[in-house]
Amino acid sequence: MLYLNEKDIEKIGVDWNKCTETIKKAVFCLDTHNAVQPIKPYLRFKNPINRIIAMPAYLGDGFDIAGIKWIASFPENIKRGIPRASSIEILNDPDTGKIISVINASSLSIIRTASVSALMIKYFLEARNLEKITVGIIGWGPVGQYHAKMCQEMFGDKISKMFLYDIKKIGSIDINSIKNTVIENSWKNVYTKSDILITCTVSADRYIDVKPKRGSLLLNVSLRDYKSHIFPFVKKSIVVDNWSEVCREGTDIELFHKLNGLEERDTKSISDVVVREALKSYPKTGPIMFNPMGMAIFDIAIAKYFLEQAKKKKIGLILQ
Repeated sequence: MLYLNEKDIEKIGVDWNKCTETIKKAVFCLDTHNAVQPIKPYLRFKNPINRIIAMPAYLGDGFDIAGIKWIASFPENIKRGIPRASSIEILNDPDTGKIISVINASSLSIIRTASVSALMIKYFLEARNLEKITVGIIGWGPVGQYHAKMCQEMFGDKISKMFLYDIKKIGSIDINSIKNTVIENSWKNVYTKSDILITCTVSADRYIDVKPKRGSLLLNVSLRDYKSHIFPFVKKSIVVDNWSEVCREGTDIELFHKLNGLEERDTKSISDVVVREALKSYPKTGPIMFNPMGMAIFDIAIAKYFLEQAKKKKIGLILQ
């Protein structure tokens, strides 16, 4: 089997266009029922804020791979100066079950997350026919930083300004490689100025309670930032990756379901967006809210892509 770690992923490098295309292919695989992903269980113990999640999946079509991601999310780790999340992925031969790769790289989860966001942005820009946009990122941890890099590489020619905010001070040295950035002193400034707003926080409390910018795309990556006050503004244009996954575990979608009566039939899925171009059916002046819980098929698809790249570039350690 081939073992890859964080340094190996770094050597391979991130090609955002190829990663986004990998996610797109996985969506088509899901839509044609050539994928299997059971509802992921959450393991909780001691402090209930923490969780370890098992994410098994199989993809057919051009992937033909099975595997599992085992990811721990301990939000208070940032107070200890260590990463919030750590994960490992195991890939299996779908015909024999033999383990063919072990990837110990938490960055793969972030790359998957940002690649899913990239796919949504791509379809949003096509649906709205936008030439110039502003992008806002609330939360400047690893997830926020990877999103900024992705946006610059894939959509930099369209971005006039990128607004950033974090409750911790963002230094100018932190944004040296990101063009056209403006560090704001409040989340509201970022929220109200951004055509594409990406929340990448680990906030313990919801705080967004005002009307979004006209015609904006809200990428609700951190899933627990929006109060129910904003539901009337987005109720007719909510997109999820998977309703059964995202309507639980205290997400904003579960909040909208319990307090505002949101049902699965009121939403579109990522398959609707990619396969059926659903974003074109929404009024161009209204906001669109995308809520991605994170699907195992995307993690396994990205892991397969990096495994193939590692083999081509002869990167990694062969274990017997």
